Amino acid sequence: MAETTPPPTAPADLTARYEQALRDVSRLRRERNALARRIDAEGTLRPWQVELLKLQQHLEAQNLRMIVLFEGRDASGKGGAIRRVARYMNERHCRVVALGRPTAEQRSQWYFQRYVAEFPAGGELVLFDRSWYNRAMVERVFDFCTAAEYRDFLRGVTGFEKDLIRQGTILVKLYFSVTREEQARRFERRRTDPLRRWKLSEIDLQAQDRWDDFTGFKYEMLRRTDTRPAPWVIIRSNDKQLARLNAMKVILGATDYKDRSADLDFTPDPRIVVTGADEVALMRTERRCTGRFTA
Repeated sequence: MAETTPPPTAPADLTARYEQALRDVSRLRRERNALARRIDAEGTLRPWQVELLKLQQHLEAQNLRMIVLFEGRDASGKGGAIRRVARYMNERHCRVVALGRPTAEQRSQWYFQRYVAEFPAGGELVLFDRSWYNRAMVERVFDFCTAAEYRDFLRGVTGFEKDLIRQGTILVKLYFSVTREEQARRFERRRTDPLRRWKLSEIDLQAQDRWDDFTGFKYEMLRRTDTRPAPWVIIRSNDKQLARLNAMKVILGATDYKDRSADLDFTPDPRIVVTGADEVALMRTERRCTGRFTA
């Protein structure tokens, strides 16, 4: 049988293939550059992760207890910061706690009870990925608690924390603050990236529509629960890498420890780190000038 010659490829098809090849090359370059930036950023954090290990050794040697709260809106960068903080920690003395919805039995208990059950023993560090402050924002915004339960929480939490600190626990309260536009961009990435889609929850889908509600409750939370013994520290988290670095600096500054590096600058970047009192003042000024909050 005589061989048949395949028909020549149409110029339009060749052009389409060429343009697709160019897009593939461009995508691969972007991915390569993003990976290079990520590797560089991880390297930047390494000296601070060494310091965190020194801090952990200090807690163990002195039999101290430490709690760090990571709060903020969805997609504000809490989870990534926690992973970097805990990455090289001794897991026997460092735990990450991310509690789900309370059971019916837990709802019948004292509100703080299920959190207290996760508190550190001597020599231990516990990182809360959301904490008892769920009641001050998420639960109130979505009516998962009553107005009375919300008011009782705000009345009781400052005394609860003062007693915790009085009995020797080191408490650090971090609030990761992301802009509305950046949150929307991160949600879109979660929606379109198969590797991140699992992060997108039903509450996430409502977060943008309820932005103003969250902001109002954020203001009340900071105003009512920022105290001298247990102050809030605001982390501007549009830039994830800078947020992670500065969160580490805040944690490391919470207590003295042995062999602190003399070559590192432990001062948080004032463009990234703001006190809770300053954030409240900024929000008040914003509301006075524009008639509403936007932060």
